[in-house]
This record gives sequence, structure tokens and C-alpha cells, in this order.
Amino acid sequence: MSTLFDPASVAIVGASDNRAKTTARPLAFLRQSGWDGRLYPINPVRETVLGERAWPSLRELPEVPEHVFVLTGADAALETLEVCAELGVGTVSMLADGFAGTGSKAAARRERLQRIIAGSGTRVLGPSTLGIVNVRRSLFLTANAAFAEQDITPGGIFVASQSGSVIGAIASRGNAMGIGFAGLVSTGSELDLTLGEICSATLDDPSITSYALFLESLQHADHLRAFAAAAAERGKSVLAYKLGRSEAAAQLSVSHSGALAGNELAADLLLRDLGIGRVTSLEALLEGQLLAEAITLPETAVLEPRVAVVSTTGGGGAMVVDCLSLRGAAVVGPSAETAQRLREIGVDPGHGSLVDLTLAGTRYDIMKGTLEVLQSSGEFDVIVAVPGSSARFHPELAVKPIADAAGGATPLAAFVVPEAPDALRQLRAAGVAAFRTPESCADAVIAGFARRRPIMREAAQPAGIAQGLDEVASYELLSAAGVTPAPYAVLAVDEVPDDLPVAGPVVVKAISDELPHKTDAGGVVLGVTDVEGLATAIRTIVDTVAERAGIKITHVLVQSMVSGGIGEVLVGLVRDPDAGPMVVLASGGILAEILGDRSARLAPVTKDLAWEMIRETRSLVALDGYRGRPRGDLDALADAVVAISQVVVTDPSVVEAEVNPLIVQRDGVVAVDAMVRRVVTEGAGR
Repeated sequence: MSTLFDPASVAIVGASDNRAKTTARPLAFLRQSGWDGRLYPINPVRETVLGERAWPSLRELPEVPEHVFVLTGADAALETLEVCAELGVGTVSMLADGFAGTGSKAAARRERLQRIIAGSGTRVLGPSTLGIVNVRRSLFLTANAAFAEQDITPGGIFVASQSGSVIGAIASRGNAMGIGFAGLVSTGSELDLTLGEICSATLDDPSITSYALFLESLQHADHLRAFAAAAAERGKSVLAYKLGRSEAAAQLSVSHSGALAGNELAADLLLRDLGIGRVTSLEALLEGQLLAEAITLPETAVLEPRVAVVSTTGGGGAMVVDCLSLRGAAVVGPSAETAQRLREIGVDPGHGSLVDLTLAGTRYDIMKGTLEVLQSSGEFDVIVAVPGSSARFHPELAVKPIADAAGGATPLAAFVVPEAPDALRQLRAAGVAAFRTPESCADAVIAGFARRRPIMREAAQPAGIAQGLDEVASYELLSAAGVTPAPYAVLAVDEVPDDLPVAGPVVVKAISDELPHKTDAGGVVLGVTDVEGLATAIRTIVDTVAERAGIKITHVLVQSMVSGGIGEVLVGLVRDPDAGPMVVLASGGILAEILGDRSARLAPVTKDLAWEMIRETRSLVALDGYRGRPRGDLDALADAVVAISQVVVTDPSVVEAEVNPLIVQRDGVVAVDAMVRRVVTEGAGR
């Protein structure tokens, strides 16, 4: 991988002599930066390019270049790749697009690329990559226009982006913030080298201290998992900004669980599982790096970090308290013992969650002493200092004590209220994560503490065709996992018994693996109390389902209606193609998708995680004796969540499973509807 990051020689195929063109930039940038490697512009129709000798082809070079940046169109780029593989070039970066999408041409190009590199030692960055930057080696091998400005501060952050233009945006923003970089890479389409592989190859570089990822998708999640685990072992923090909302998962899903889970929730769960902090703003992706580095990864994520806020301006302090609280942090004041220690150094801590030092906080000894007391108390996960206007005009008073408090027992951050770039740079140089806005501060705090030591799971998708099971077969599978259905019997539609086969009143339901949502097709009749009503219900179901869905019903399920339930919940399992299986808990019934109140985890889960899910699902508060209501058996609900999450372990062919509703009773839980989809080999039938 040294040929990717630190090549001794580079050839640029398709280098242009016109400085206004994108294809002229890599050569111009490399010369502008003073890169000291051997450089070969390739242009078969010109003797010189930008004043440099041009070579007609790769074959005529005096050596085999270690890295070739191909700036031509897609088909010509593939021809160049064939030559590179034949010569033994280490890395080929390809700018061209034309490889993505479902069209036949794109598919043929992808297949050809894989054939060319198969069995060779050549690796491909891209296609659709804008290149790489190695700041310390002055290697600006990129077509991104932002790198015409090359005053990038060397630092410890390595940026990997699936969007080529974003590496320039991040570099320019970092320059303005005084934040330094070790390197930046545009991964492009990742048809060969993946973002996870590239980042993994940099982990043993001591100059890289942390990672900033800009993700458009979670493709090659297995490589991302391997990178995250190795980064955690080396104590290197990872933050990610993930964009893009895909409806693909919901469209492929026939259960409510699939619609409730969705692609974005899967991304959240996967990144959390991998110990990668997901931020929601580009500012926090950069400004939060120092804070993430200061937080030791725990075994369990801190979802409500305890935060102490110390300000010299009540308004500025209140802003950050508000943003932190809205994002889920617990902003708390000092204990009585710590408050007494503050009084002993002349500080009135007040009685609320904000320690407002007022103008006295601009004195070095007051701010420094306050921070030392709070840092040594062990009562907080992080302390946020908020200097006011003096940070702009007198940083030696308001900022220096914060900078000097860096490296204490508790991580320290700062929100600087005025526009004070010098103060921000001073704080960052001291190792304090400094923020321009309260929103980015809260974003980084929540993302930093939501990380935990990576959990490695098997996320492979079963191969084959997914088909639904009917309700009876679904009950049988879930019963084996430990989920008990309400009593039921199966009847042929032309054989009505002399009495109800199970205790009434009963619900009568169509049995068909083609009806995942029976109610919509008229396949359910409630409240049947006698045989006459049963016969009528069966005739109604047969006729209505045939009319609405065109399906012939031959058997029905007769099930006892459950009374005395405390509430209804949905417990489901759905596989995301990248993140793997997820278990979802939500309010139950036909309104599950509309209400959207749900919690989820990657499966399988432990009982502790199941309890976390129950506490996170707001509507389930009503099942725990809310305002004198009867208390449901939430422990049995937790057991059911665990049982359904374990289905992917006991039967890896399952791609979806759902109980909706699961009736929570005073004693136990009962399933009254179920749906399972599993993969079968082609031609095996249902």
C-alpha cells in the first residue's frame, strides 16, 4: 500500500497542457507542492505538458511507475489498466466515471476491471476518485480544485471520503480552523480498494492519531468492521458523517419492522456497534476530533453523558446547556462536596446545572481553579468551558486557563461564544476540542460518548430467494425460539366443526404465505363466539380475499382472542444488507409505522440490551404502571425480544420475522400474529 500513499514515482495518463482543465491539476499540484518523487506525464500527442517532457505511453518510460493516475474516459482507462497490470504497477487511481448504475455498459466495465486485476499485484483506487493527498510528503496527487491552495497544516487527522469533492471542502475548512491533517483520500466507487482497507493500511502510521470518514453508503461493511476493530485496539478514534437516505430497505420489506428500521437506523446501529461516533454536522466531524481522542472507549456506550458547563457568560453557557440537553446529555451541577470545594477557592457554584463564574471567570486563577476542582471530582464525563467576549480581545485571561487545564482526569471541551479564531487555535494547539457553535459542541459530545469498544458480528446475507411463511409456519418457527402464541387450531374451509376448536371468542384468519398483511385483503374476522359465526366468517374470508387479492384460501386459522392485556407491542427482526440483522421494538398494532416510536439494536441482543430498548421506546412507559395503570410483565417482554433476536442464530435463513402484536399481560406475553420470511434455494418451493 506504500505505492498508494507514498510512491517514489508517479505517471499521469491523460495529463493536459490546459491549466483550466481538471486533467491538468494533478501535474500542476505536484509541481506546486514541491513533491520530490519522479514524475512522468503521459500524453501521446504532445511533446511537453505544462513545460514538462511528456511521454507517449507507459511502456516507453525508463521505469515502471509505482502509482499511475489515469485521467481519461472509462474505456480508455480500462485499456491503460491492462497495461498497468501487465507491467506490474502497484496502484492505479482512476478518475473516470461510467462504472456505476445498472446499465449494461457500466456492468460490462465493472466486470472487465475485475478480470484485468484478478491475479495481478495491481490495486485500483476508484473509479470516480479525485485522488489522494499525503500532507507530510507534499504528495498532492489529486484533481480536486480546492488543493490549488496548499497551505494545509500538518496534523494527525486522516480523512477518507466516498465523495471526491468533500476532501477539498474538509481541507479548506480545516485550514480556516487551524486543524491539521495527515492525509486525505477520495475512495470513489470502491470497485477494488475500499474505504475500510485504505484506512486499515494507515493504522500503523504514528503520525495519524484519528480518522474522519465521510460516508455516502455502508458498502463493504466487512472491511469497515475490520478497520474499526483495529483502530480501537490502537487507541485511534473514528468519527463519521453519514449522508444519504435510501428507501431500498423499506421497499424490499414486507413487515412493519422493515419500514420502521430503514437504512438510516441501520447505519446508526452499525456505526455504534463499531465504536465509530456519528456526527450530524461537518463542523463536528473536524472540531470533535480532539474530544473523541480524549475519550477512552468503554465496553458500553455512554448514551447520556454527564456534562458540567462552566461559563463566564450566562447567555453563552445557557446556549450550550440547551443544545446538550436537547441532544440527550445530562447537564448536571456539582455535588454538595464538590460545591464546597469550589466555595473554598472563592467560587459560588450556584444551585442549578450551570456553573456561571460571571466576569470573575476572566481571572486566570478562578477559571483554572474551577476546572481543576471539577476535573478531579470524578462526577462528570466531560467538562465544557464557555468563555465570553474576552476570548476575542483578551485570550490570555479567558482562554489560557482553559488551555492550561488540558490533559486532566476528565476530558475538556470549550464553546467560544464570540468570533475568536485566535482563541480557537490556541485551545486546539493545547489539545482542547474547541467549538464555534453550541450545536456542533453538543453534536460532538453525544457522538464521542456514543462510541464503545467494537462488537464483531456475523452480518453475511443468506443467499437465495426470500419467501414468506404462512402464519402457522411462522408460529412454529417462533415457538421453537421461545415465543408463545395464543391457542389456535387450523381448519379446512369446507370442514366446519361442531364446536369452536379453541376457547372463544375467537379470531378467524386466512392462511396463506402470499398474505403478509391479512387485514388489508379482508382475511381477518374478529369476535366470533359460536359455530354459526365461524361458518359465516370462513365464507366471508374466502370470498373477500379472492375478490381483493385474487388468492384462493383453503385453510383458516382459528385463534383465541386474548383478553386482559396491558398493551400491545411489535417485536421484529429484519436484515439490512450492510449492517446485518436488527431487532426492532415498537408500539404494536396497525399504527406501528405511523407512530414511529421504536428502538432497535443489531441482533442478537442480550437481556440488558433488550431492557435498554424497552426504556428507549417512549410508549412502553404506559406498560410499567404509569399513573396507576396495571403493570405489564416487561421482564417477559425482554425475554421475547432476546428470543426473536436469536432467530438469526438458530436459523440463518431467516431474513425477516415479526410478532405484531405481542400482547403484554400482567404475567407473561402472548403472540397473536406472526410473519416470517426466509431464504430458500432456487426451485425448492415454499
